[in-house]
Amino acid sequence: MLFINKPQGISSFDVCFKLRKVLNTKKIGHTGTLDPNATGVMIILYDKATKANQFLVSDTKTYKCRVLFGIETDTLDIDGNIIEHTDYISPGIFTIIDALESFKGKSIQEVPITSAVRVDGKRLYEYQRENKEVELPKREIEVFNIDLIENHDDGFTFTCKVSSGTYIRALVRDILNKIGIIGTVSKLERIAIDNISLDMCDDLNTVLNGYYQTHSLYELLSTRYKTINYDNIDDIKNGKAIKLDTNENKVFICKDNEVYAIYEKDNDVYKCVRGLW
Repeated sequence: MLFINKPQGISSFDVCFKLRKVLNTKKIGHTGTLDPNATGVMIILYDKATKANQFLVSDTKTYKCRVLFGIETDTLDIDGNIIEHTDYISPGIFTIIDALESFKGKSIQEVPITSAVRVDGKRLYEYQRENKEVELPKREIEVFNIDLIENHDDGFTFTCKVSSGTYIRALVRDILNKIGIIGTVSKLERIAIDNISLDMCDDLNTVLNGYYQTHSLYELLSTRYKTINYDNIDDIKNGKAIKLDTNENKVFICKDNEVYAIYEKDNDVYKCVRGLW
């Protein structure tokens, strides 16, 4: 795996495409998309690590977001087409803080139409491009922390730690509705994925020049799941059911800090649900 600090102006797909040659692989992916003009932490999975993607995408994510008052766009960020541009009276700092605080905890968020979520087999952004109406899906999100870090004359900057699947643009939309002012996201940076922070990431250009640090799947999974060392890896590679001294429903079987398989509890034994060799 690689931990990348994604630069502005490039899509998450393009990051992976550029890394294929450096890593000499066709199997590559990531644990969460960033918009082209968003920056920050990306966890890049390649080769066998891609098989564990579904167990890593549920991580919490932390963002730093700059909000600009007086402009509303069709994409909920500064890169979209302006649909309204008005004068405004800047709200007081306590109004902003109260609005941010009100979003702590669990809530239901309407997915923005610019997202890649599928409805009836078509991605939402395709409906937008075709100017077709569609009922936007809703999902439960959780905001663990949200804090104002700077108040500007033309907006504000805040940080937030949220559950996976939370759309920050939609969160900002709802915060601004609470305040009673129009605005948009002008800058967005993902500063952490779970315990992986920006200072642990390599710059993309540095990696493309062949200088980077790799990380093992064990390094990431062992902080999130139960890992068990098992000597007879041939049994694991043959998919043999095994007995383990644990009550966890899901475990990762390892040897010498290398992850070989995911096992799940089935009555009094554990059975292989995915090999990672």
